Amino acid sequence: MSEKRTTHFGFETVDEDAKAGKVHGVFSNVASKYDIMNDVMSFGIHRIWKNAMMDWLAPRGGQKLLDVAGGTGDVSFRFLKRAPQAHATVFDMTQAMLDAGRKRAEATDMADQLDWVCGDAMALPFADNTFDVYTISFGIRNVTRPREAINEAYRVLKPGGRLMVLEFSQIPNPAMQWAYDRYSFNVIPPMGKLIANDADSYRYLVESIRKFPKQDVFLQMIKDGGFENTKYRNLTMGVACLHSGWKI
Repeated sequence: MSEKRTTHFGFETVDEDAKAGKVHGVFSNVASKYDIMNDVMSFGIHRIWKNAMMDWLAPRGGQKLLDVAGGTGDVSFRFLKRAPQAHATVFDMTQAMLDAGRKRAEATDMADQLDWVCGDAMALPFADNTFDVYTISFGIRNVTRPREAINEAYRVLKPGGRLMVLEFSQIPNPAMQWAYDRYSFNVIPPMGKLIANDADSYRYLVESIRKFPKQDVFLQMIKDGGFENTKYRNLTMGVACLHSGWKI
């Protein structure tokens, strides 16, 4: 009998089969407070990062966006505001996150341009060559096998389609990384307890950031998935990073 494959869940080593359930539990727990905590954790800077993502993407009318790990739809809303004639599919493994996003959409004039689909980023329920743009924001590090998610992104994108990943990353300056770690580990979990009554979920989120590959390593994973013209841009000195690639 073959040995079970393992992966990381934050700093914990777990069976691959167990990670998805654990991640699902985290986001089910924090769904109702997720947007508030994003603001508190990043001092609102995540909004600047997402705007930078939109600037680089330059959405166009008529495009079809697949927003994986799209959660409450924040990235999709921004995309549609810049391209009012576009369409977005918000895809997430956690129904509670999608439900929160759908409620947000009902208060806007964009509800008819949005679909909400629950599923697995490593096995997308879409045909080949379906989407013009694939985004995943602060989600790829939560996928059990990121390479499989990248392969799926390539499959569902049309030729000429674009992948863009926004993710927390590694700060090149060691002193700044040390200071950021102190803040992340000592402040964010207690804030999670105060605001969302859940320190453990936010401790996992902090740990998962530290386990994510450095910028060059992740860029190579995107190249290995078949994407070309791959580039990355550090944001806020490397606290976060945008990775871009094209299906040629």
